[in-house]
Amino acid sequence: MDVSHLLDELNDAQRQAVTAEDGHLLVLAGAGSGKTRVLVHRIAWLIQVHHVSPMSLMAVTFTNKAAGEMRGRVGRLLDLRPEGLWIGTFHGICHRLLRMHAAEVNLPDTFQILDSEDQYRLVRRVIRDQQIDEGEHPPRQVQGFINHHKDEGRRPGQIEHFDQGFQARQVEIYQRYQDYCERSGLVDFAELLLRSVELLRDNPERRAHYQARFGNILIDEFQDTNTLQYALVRLLAGERNHLFVVGDDDQSIYGWRGARVENVAHYNRDFQPELIRLEQNYRSTRTILEAANRVIDHNDDRMGKNLWTEGEQGEPIRRFAAFNAEEEAEFVIARIQDWIAQGGRPSDCAVLYRSNAQSRLFEQTLLREDIPYRVYGGLRFFERAEIKDAMAYLRLLHNPHDDTAFERVINVPARGIGERTVARIRDHARTNGQSLAQAATEQVAQGGLSARAGHAVRSFLALVADLTEACGSASLAGAARAVVERTELVAWYQTREPADRAEAREENLSELVRAADSFQQPFEDEQAGLSPMASFLSQAALEAGEHQAERWEDCVQLMTLHSAKGLEFPLVFMAGMEEGLFPHQKSIEEPGRLAEERRLCYVGMTRAMQRLYITHAESRQTYGQTSFSRPSRFVAEIPEPLIESIRSGFRVTPAASGREAPPDTGGLALGASVRHSRFGSGTVVSLEGQGPNARIQVNFEDAGSKWLVLAYANLERIG
Repeated sequence: MDVSHLLDELNDAQRQAVTAEDGHLLVLAGAGSGKTRVLVHRIAWLIQVHHVSPMSLMAVTFTNKAAGEMRGRVGRLLDLRPEGLWIGTFHGICHRLLRMHAAEVNLPDTFQILDSEDQYRLVRRVIRDQQIDEGEHPPRQVQGFINHHKDEGRRPGQIEHFDQGFQARQVEIYQRYQDYCERSGLVDFAELLLRSVELLRDNPERRAHYQARFGNILIDEFQDTNTLQYALVRLLAGERNHLFVVGDDDQSIYGWRGARVENVAHYNRDFQPELIRLEQNYRSTRTILEAANRVIDHNDDRMGKNLWTEGEQGEPIRRFAAFNAEEEAEFVIARIQDWIAQGGRPSDCAVLYRSNAQSRLFEQTLLREDIPYRVYGGLRFFERAEIKDAMAYLRLLHNPHDDTAFERVINVPARGIGERTVARIRDHARTNGQSLAQAATEQVAQGGLSARAGHAVRSFLALVADLTEACGSASLAGAARAVVERTELVAWYQTREPADRAEAREENLSELVRAADSFQQPFEDEQAGLSPMASFLSQAALEAGEHQAERWEDCVQLMTLHSAKGLEFPLVFMAGMEEGLFPHQKSIEEPGRLAEERRLCYVGMTRAMQRLYITHAESRQTYGQTSFSRPSRFVAEIPEPLIESIRSGFRVTPAASGREAPPDTGGLALGASVRHSRFGSGTVVSLEGQGPNARIQVNFEDAGSKWLVLAYANLERIG
């Protein structure tokens, strides 16, 4: 069999990884080094050369998008249908396992997944039911406590506490939350992993079955695995199976989310794999790579690698020291305007920052300049309020005892059911061990509610009953359409929100019906016997848990450094490079966190393909107070020959003091008064570069600050 096509487009290190003999392997894959290509070609090599059955492979990555891309590329490379292949996220694969073995882990066949918001609402409900002070035990903090201990594999009874104080109460809430989930057939994201680990750990027969099934296990982004995920890998690997692990300890930036970069070291200790480094970069210029290498070199305990490229040297990294955050934003947006004026696309440009709060000034300036932009971090489709409302109704059609869904929509649209009525129903349910639907039905029948509240609750129960009957034989799309139409959600939004927002919600609800109509049930869900409705609800919950950035329409991309991982842009700005902001003050003070901040800087730098700007401000408003900061230590770690510094125009002596103009500026000096045919009169506040590439910043009286290419600006000097 001719398999040369599998190797033709690979470099030597990639080829070595793809064709490695059986055994454990660690592929240390630097940023932009083609790791997805290696994973896909390794799968193809195992199937075509080693004659491994496609059904005996498991490949794990961290986003549904990446998993879908991997399935598609494997299918095209081997000309096979990828349905049924065990390629997916950890959560997706664990969901598949639990659907197949629900009874063995004491779950009902109809169990539903709680996304993060629904989990928060349930935690808050448990806290209120126990009449616990939310100020002392904030629901969001308790949610984090529960997820942290689940990620570490700990049930409530396994958490040590030595008093009856704060932590004991947290454990008590965790236990009551878990009891509620058990009664209601609900599973949160961390529970998907924990329940799967318990299935394999505590059931030798089932563990032996899957160890025999999956002889080759491939894992992407291994540096982002948490304690439970590594435990799952060890259980599946057993003593004989082959692990092909791809990761980069220099890109481990999710420690705050439970990721354990030390899992790379644990893998080396536990499996003693062969090590292959992918160091050739296909994304960035030599200048950018050299700078990123020098920054990350300051971290200790690295496995070590040195990114390089056969590409061009590229332009120097530009550093701009602004007087304040406003000037920083003006500078960045002016550079973006230059890029677009020279034929670049807005979507080529990314502004990266450490904190979401930094986006405001960039948004404000982009709006003023009429440049389209998108802030990553907005709600994904299945996280939007109107979609979650409609999905809650669908969940009640699927399972009338889904208390989280019941409580979400009992008064949506508003029907006069207040918190006091809901609390009464909740108390009745807790006292009698019932679902909220059962408790509400009894309260109405027994006259336990006021006449007005009883009528409203009866109407809600009747609506759900009518929908259930109407959708009994309907298609998934028919059920979604019935929910949108019969609940009158659209009309409700129209009465309580501005026209444009209500229209957007209506469009989203229409899109939900289209999504249901075009939904293709995953092969594994069909094999597990799930109805299309159950499958649709599960896939929506899994998608709502994604944290991966996406690039949409042609607009400037604003995002945090954490969100940028996995993306690349021709033009990148890293803003707010100041001590206390980046690295963050908390990271400076906590042991081990500074190294992660430096890895985050490395990730940000390696997003840039052609040009990289680093900006920082001398002063910045924080919580209403002006703070003064020195440049980030990461800036100082970049070798000086790789950086070109750009001066701020607001801190130089004006021309009136006798300062002469730099060469090649047409005689224009800092402080000179000029006129532009479109922008009107203004003052020169900054000059940069020489010759045809020289740029000038003018603070116009009416149009604000603009950066212009001097050769095309056609500025007229005044006086």
